[in-house]
Amino acid sequence: MLSSSWGRAAAVYLDRRVVAILFLGFSSGLPLALTGATLSVWLREGGISRSAIGLFTLVSLPYALKFVWAPLIDRLRIPLVTGTFGRRRGWALVSQAALALALVGLGSTDPLADLWWTAFLSVVVAFCSASQDIVIDAYRVERLEEEQQGAGAATYVLGYRFGMLASGAGALFIAGSFGWSTAYTAMAALVAVGMLTVLLIREPEVRASAESVERERHVAAWLAARPHLRGWRADALSWIFGAVVAPFAQFMTRRAWAAILLFIACYKLGDVLAGVMAAPFYVDLGFSKEEIAGVTKVFGLWATIVGGLLGGVLVGRVGVMRGLLFGGIAQMVSNLGFVMLALAGHDLGALAVTVAVENLCGGIATAAFVAYLSSLCDAAYTATQYALLSSFFKLGGDLFGAWSGFLADGLGWVSFFLVSMLGALPALCILLWLMGRTDAEPVRLAEAEGS
Repeated sequence: MLSSSWGRAAAVYLDRRVVAILFLGFSSGLPLALTGATLSVWLREGGISRSAIGLFTLVSLPYALKFVWAPLIDRLRIPLVTGTFGRRRGWALVSQAALALALVGLGSTDPLADLWWTAFLSVVVAFCSASQDIVIDAYRVERLEEEQQGAGAATYVLGYRFGMLASGAGALFIAGSFGWSTAYTAMAALVAVGMLTVLLIREPEVRASAESVERERHVAAWLAARPHLRGWRADALSWIFGAVVAPFAQFMTRRAWAAILLFIACYKLGDVLAGVMAAPFYVDLGFSKEEIAGVTKVFGLWATIVGGLLGGVLVGRVGVMRGLLFGGIAQMVSNLGFVMLALAGHDLGALAVTVAVENLCGGIATAAFVAYLSSLCDAAYTATQYALLSSFFKLGGDLFGAWSGFLADGLGWVSFFLVSMLGALPALCILLWLMGRTDAEPVRLAEAEGS
């Protein structure tokens, strides 16, 4: 009976909608390493200091600030494009085309000759990538049923990691043979995978919760009672309320909303702190680009696949909150692997063990975390609310990770990775508090629609 129930929980991965999320996840994951770990190897190999590499974490701030322009993507129509492809698919295609051009531009720069130009184009890549994420996250939450959200999160993480493999190991192998410009151009060509997927999938239905309909009805009545605000003024105010004010106002009706945002910002701090310095750490231990690519990207991918799929099934069986707790503890403990590797030095076996444990635990935690963020979104404001939630997560990681290079310089690698474990404790404490409050439980999209 038990094995049968676990089998039914795993069968959801065969649904076409869940499979489509795999390719969209690839599209989302592709650009991340190109302004992160892969770029760090490029910079460190050229002699850029660890402190400067740590500060380069700030080029990914668009991921943390995407909630600022998410309302435009949620409600604004693109002439011709929206009418042809739909709201979600149209914005996805536009952001993907811009992303491909930005990657070609970034690959044509020379960090040693003009580091500021490299930084600027890295920000442009991050902006286009963050815009694509807004659309894909909204599509995933809107297209999948409630019982598919855990599997969808795991599949998204799996595809995301495949994308990071391509822009991590793939880009490093290409750069080793043909140079960095060719590597980034090849990654730009892979953006076509996401564009083709968008062309093949269906546009999700526009949904609205009873609460959102009632809230916007009150605004319409308020405007109707004020004749001087009719016409374009009324249209503008109504649009601003529906696109910008309502998503944030609805989320803040939760009693524990501030604690939820704080938890989201802190959940993966320890993991992010270690991850930012992972690539420079491997270089300092004497590992070549080929060794880094082969072990940390190719071999590590399979541990992530197992972790992500286990995380999706785990969420389906024990629930989102318990899955978060298990994943949070696992990813905190996994940082001990970096300590072991720092003591072992240039040892491929120790590197493989470290990467396997870290990716397995990270995959479980990430699958549970993505499912949690999805469960917090109101059906009427999916893009804006998910962008807000994921932005808080990214903002916490960016601000914390920006100082990782200074900590590594001051503490040394062993002490640095031990300290990074402490970054997980605040989120675990908040999570335990949230688990004790019934008003902090995730709201199911299906319940929101039928309320």
